[in-house]
Amino acid sequence: MRMLTHVIFLALTAVCFDLALGPGDAGAAASISGRAVFEGPPPARRQLKMSADPACEKANPEGRLGEALVVAADGGIANVFVYVKEGLGDQTFPRPKQPVEIDQVDCMYTPRVIGAMAGQTIAIRNSDSTLHNVHSLPKNSKQFNNAMPLKGMTIKKRFAASEIMVRMKCDVHPWMGSYVGVVGHPFHAVSSADGSFTISGLPAGTYTMEAWHERLGTKTATVTVADGASANADFSFTPVAK
Repeated sequence: MRMLTHVIFLALTAVCFDLALGPGDAGAAASISGRAVFEGPPPARRQLKMSADPACEKANPEGRLGEALVVAADGGIANVFVYVKEGLGDQTFPRPKQPVEIDQVDCMYTPRVIGAMAGQTIAIRNSDSTLHNVHSLPKNSKQFNNAMPLKGMTIKKRFAASEIMVRMKCDVHPWMGSYVGVVGHPFHAVSSADGSFTISGLPAGTYTMEAWHERLGTKTATVTVADGASANADFSFTPVAK
């Protein structure tokens, strides 16, 4: 009887473990890392003009540089959205219960670029003591256009369908912009200030990776990664001809 009880316990543990499996857990989870790099001298960033709203000007006494193209001294590009474009087949993945967050701080969207799964909650906060108006411009989901006049207020929104990318703007402050990469899986990342990114939890496979930048367009790479292994995918961008 004791042996039978032990066997039943082990079987139930295995079932519970299977039910708890998440993306990439069928085997040892793999990862893809790399950098987005700008070829050529880093371009100068333009000074933003915030004088139309005294609250914004006061919040940025030293001025503020635009964030449409941020390149580090060694060429790393910030705010590049990297995701698995092809290779997952018809697999489905649970939406994260935790929302992704966008804040409005010192009259700028923070972060400028985020990723979310289709249907995942996006929490948008106003941390400024001035009016903002969050206006989304998706093509595949329903638009929203919400005034946010109070400091500390938060609205929660979702984009129903995948789309690379959804632009959001503030109708009150035309320099404010943010982008959301909406995908059907959790395998996406945004490059940091040095251009680096990592996408973890992947099943083994061969993937088409795409890197998107708002000014520089897109680049793709094909990457094969084994169970429990890591692979590299670097993306090199060149200046866009004017």
